[in-house]
Amino acid sequence: MTLSTLLTLVRMGLTPFIVGAMVASWWGTAFVLFCIAAITDVLDGNLARWLNEKTFLGACLDPIADKLLVLSCFATIAFVKSPLFSIPLWFVVLVLCKESILIGGAIILYYLKGHIEMRPTLLGKTTTVVQMGFIIWLFACYFFQWVPVKTYYCMLGIVIILVFSSLAQYVIIGVRQLKQ
Repeated sequence: MTLSTLLTLVRMGLTPFIVGAMVASWWGTAFVLFCIAAITDVLDGNLARWLNEKTFLGACLDPIADKLLVLSCFATIAFVKSPLFSIPLWFVVLVLCKESILIGGAIILYYLKGHIEMRPTLLGKTTTVVQMGFIIWLFACYFFQWVPVKTYYCMLGIVIILVFSSLAQYVIIGVRQLKQ
């Protein structure tokens, strides 16, 4: 068990506590816990590279932890009744479909090829960072009772564009791997 894998497991373990805080409307607590989880995301990959502790388990768990955290938060925000912003259900379904396609594609590739090369792309990392930034911003809006509508729709639009773009990029990468 490497330190970076342990940090990934901490991020996974924090997710239900973040969701619980959101459901209880403890936005400050959810904000702090989510920021801690986001920091573990930055640290785990960097530590794995710096300490030369890259493992297959870590490479598999890290994107799963990210997807679990982001999807759980988006889904909870979509279902929590709030006078401020809410995430549309269709948006949650869009992100869920994208992640399901990526996971399903990875499983199919592994089944057909016997191995896969799981490397995050700059666009994929950017999408995750922007999604996490959007969630942090939403927490701040809830906590401080802000309602900047134009910023909300702009950020939602940026996330949607990144979700589609990263999906297209990973599908192209997957098809190339399949043809090799």
